[in-house]
Amino acid sequence: MENKYLDYNSTRERLVMPEYGRTIQNMVRYATTIENREERNRCAHSIVSIMANMYPQLKDTPDFKHKLWDHLYIISDFKLDIDAPYPMPEPVKLMRKPDRVPYPGQNIRLKHYGHIVEDLIEKASNIEDPQAKRVTVENIANFMKASLLAWNKDFATDERLFNDIRILSSGRLVIDEEDGIKTAAIRPEKMQNPRGNYGKKANNAKRKNKGNKNRNRY
Repeated sequence: MENKYLDYNSTRERLVMPEYGRTIQNMVRYATTIENREERNRCAHSIVSIMANMYPQLKDTPDFKHKLWDHLYIISDFKLDIDAPYPMPEPVKLMRKPDRVPYPGQNIRLKHYGHIVEDLIEKASNIEDPQAKRVTVENIANFMKASLLAWNKDFATDERLFNDIRILSSGRLVIDEEDGIKTAAIRPEKMQNPRGNYGKKANNAKRKNKGNKNRNRY
């Protein structure tokens, strides 16, 4: 049995843009029925101001006002005839599906390092100055060690890193003991706690302040 006192969303008019809610949609529908053009313009500007106040964090984004007026037209089903600061968009262009974005076709051999490391190793392989190449390879190895620790902290050895560099460079960068390249010691627990020592100091300060407040109560 249908209850005439209850009004369900499923029986109401479909929301064109749910992020603005049904109240805004009803206001826009009402604006389309106003016969006086000047009054209709004032009503449209008021609605856009309310829409802007709903998302104040986006006011500094590019073309924010332009997007609001486009949304106003969309909610009105492009039936709102007003003197707006921006022209009414063409429905065909708005409803057109975006072009398909091609999927990246890059083949990353060791995915835990990412494609940037492969680019760095490629550039390091082409460096002619031996000293500059040694410093570059050492910096790359340290960066790789930090990435490897994020995935598996138990196997981030220099031997493995140098072997991975040899693989990624297709044998052009071979690091021997005579090169004297060693990676810096990176503690895994620092990788897991981005706040580092600062976070510990902050927590200690909080506990100290809490203790002082408790003593001051008596």
